[in-house]
Amino acid sequence: MANSPIARPKEKIQLLELRREIPRQYYVGAGIGFIAVFVAAWFLLTSFGFVSKIFLPSPAAVWGELMKQIQSGVLWQDAGASLYRIMVGWLLSTLFAVPIGILMGNFHFFEGLFEPFIDLVRYMPAVAFVPLTILWLGVDDSQKFAILFIGTFFQEVLLIMDNVKTVPRDLIQVSYTFGLSKWEILWNVILRAALPGVWDTFRITLGWAWTYLVVAELVAANVGLGYRIMRAQRFLETETIILGILVIGVLGLITDYLFKLSYKKLFPWVIQAR
Repeated sequence: MANSPIARPKEKIQLLELRREIPRQYYVGAGIGFIAVFVAAWFLLTSFGFVSKIFLPSPAAVWGELMKQIQSGVLWQDAGASLYRIMVGWLLSTLFAVPIGILMGNFHFFEGLFEPFIDLVRYMPAVAFVPLTILWLGVDDSQKFAILFIGTFFQEVLLIMDNVKTVPRDLIQVSYTFGLSKWEILWNVILRAALPGVWDTFRITLGWAWTYLVVAELVAANVGLGYRIMRAQRFLETETIILGILVIGVLGLITDYLFKLSYKKLFPWVIQAR
């Protein structure tokens, strides 16, 4: 009679080990479970009258407002306008932040030239610039682009500078021994090595731009998610306020995951090294 194979003991799943991968179903299930608990708590608080509906409407009321805005087309109009403003404002910020951040990260002259001014302005609240931007640019979309730019650029440029500085100096010195010029090293070595970090900075700063949306649409807007939230505040329409906040969160989450997916496609060697 042949010997039967010895069954190996099942490996115990460790969910709380440092930097250890866990099965995908546990990873996804944890996130879905937390959201479910949050919604259940929200439902119980509003259903049993622990919180007045003026301060916190029920999930059903928010859902009803969502259906109403979808059917009237208001939601698509507001989301489209806000998405347009976010993308233009963030792209303008990135267009300037990338070259300036690269120069600051590689040349101490440019770091000394720009960093004191950037450090000064980045601590100034973007909302304080609303009156000035209206005086300078009027009340059209260019004023809203300016607020998004102010809220994003000064943080983004410093992060890109730090991304560039993470490239080891030894790698630069070795590149010189191969006869490369400083501009060839900058383009072919430093930028390529820093690109994964820069791409992650893009994802983070786009998230910041979403947080400045309500500020950008604070004044003289007649469409947009931020405008809809501020308008609802005047009439105590809390279901509209919460819906607007949730829609901004969902749109921001979608853009965040798009960057994460593209990061995995563009830089698979970085994922494997983690």
